[in-house]
Amino acid sequence: MNRFLSRLLALLLVVVVGLVGCAPGSNLTGNYSEDTLALVNSLRTAIELPDGTPEKMAAQAEAKHDIDDFFSQYRRNPNVAKLTSFTTMRTALDALAGHYRSYGNRPLSPKLKQRLEQEFRRVEAALKRGA
Repeated sequence: MNRFLSRLLALLLVVVVGLVGCAPGSNLTGNYSEDTLALVNSLRTAIELPDGTPEKMAAQAEAKHDIDDFFSQYRRNPNVAKLTSFTTMRTALDALAGHYRSYGNRPLSPKLKQRLEQEFRRVEAALKRGA
């Protein structure tokens, strides 16, 4: 009987993991350039919204989700991981995600905003070059 229950539990676990893994919720198209530019625009919007507003909180939550989706989609892709635009984007996303996770209730510092904008411009320039 224990063997039957353990197999049934394993089967249920496989089904649940399979269904959760197939659930929609990602805004990514699979086109690296388009997804990167869309993420940059989304993050700029989240950064520029006034602090303390409900829109800012929702934008931050969406940004966290989009960052996680972006990393999970492209981090292990060897064709993308070696691109200059990806390494620069990863640097910017690590800084922003670190702030959101550690100091989510505090506004971004002007220094961090300036650094992120600089990184975003570098990413856009690298994408135009095809790198």
